[in-house]
Amino acid sequence: MTKNIMFPCVAIYLLLMMIIDSSKATPSYNVQRYGARGDGQTDSTKAFHTAWSMACRSRTSAMVYVPRGTYLVKNLVFLGPCRSRITFKIDGTLVAPTNYWDLGSSGYWILFAKVNRISVYGGTVDARGAGYWACRRKGGHCPPATRSISFSWCNDVLLSGFTSVNSHNIHVSVHHSTNVRIRDIKIRAPSGSPNTDGIHVQSSTGITISGGAILTGDDCISLSQGSRNVWIERVNCGPGHGISIGSLGDYVNEEGVQNVTVTSSVFTKTQNGVRIKSWARASNGYARNIVFRNLVMNNVQNPLIIDQNYCPSGKGCPHQSSGVKISGVTYSNIKGTTATAVGVKLDCSPRNPCTGIVLQDIKLTYMRRSSSSYCRHVHGRSSGVVIPRNCL
Repeated sequence: MTKNIMFPCVAIYLLLMMIIDSSKATPSYNVQRYGARGDGQTDSTKAFHTAWSMACRSRTSAMVYVPRGTYLVKNLVFLGPCRSRITFKIDGTLVAPTNYWDLGSSGYWILFAKVNRISVYGGTVDARGAGYWACRRKGGHCPPATRSISFSWCNDVLLSGFTSVNSHNIHVSVHHSTNVRIRDIKIRAPSGSPNTDGIHVQSSTGITISGGAILTGDDCISLSQGSRNVWIERVNCGPGHGISIGSLGDYVNEEGVQNVTVTSSVFTKTQNGVRIKSWARASNGYARNIVFRNLVMNNVQNPLIIDQNYCPSGKGCPHQSSGVKISGVTYSNIKGTTATAVGVKLDCSPRNPCTGIVLQDIKLTYMRRSSSSYCRHVHGRSSGVVIPRNCL
């Protein structure tokens, strides 16, 4: 009788495939394995560093995993370069020490530095900033402001489904990095909290920010010198100071900002909508090829604003004019209400007037009537229906 040898062969084959697949599985380094405790009281800083070190040395793609719970951590510096792609998966909450002095003077709480191919998913970080803000308001002796999560000198970054609350200073910082995607992020701090920018970008290129809600005490998003090829969409901003390019002109020789698009976003009760600002002093900087389109303003104080006479303290810039060159700025399909009579304010430099400014299909009302506009040293054109009346 002929024996059926096919079944044993198939079984052996499937077993071998399972072994091969398991060998390809992404190694995961759970911070609890190295001593982290999700009780909100145990200092888990060392455990996080150990898990990162293991993942960074992995020859294959690896994961650092933070399970549910509340983890007290001090300064976390995740330094690269690493051998392979790393996924940082957070299901829990990271909290800073209640004593803000325990974060030291580096200016960073959680820092990814010189890391390529890093993805950070989920989780919440709570910097417990109230005590630090109180110190700042009193004008007392306070440590340097600390940014909650930062990416410096990184490439190919994804930050997704992440929540940051009550940062001492900037919530998310991107510095000297390329190809950074930030999506579906939530940022929250009281409207009166000082300098708590939501996302700050500087000296970086290829930045995409899509989706999310930013409620904070300063700019929802700020783009500083050297920000290039930036795409921002579907952001709900407010309270806060709006989305700003600048302040530019901090230095005489600084990088410019170019190729920026802000689209399909909503601003609610913010100090500004979309703003370009520069110090009223000498600079070789510039802002060019900027597009603001498909935006909704809900009771915003300054929906569309260019301010090249920025000098809030009155020091270091009186009787000067901005050297920053602003050109090629388009405002298109922007509607809603303004909390002040002036819906469009374009206040440019007498030495370097703004050029190539386009107003297209604008409708901004104040108390159910047309708002007004203010233009100084501006050259450009309008098209479609523009309310308030074009002042270019």
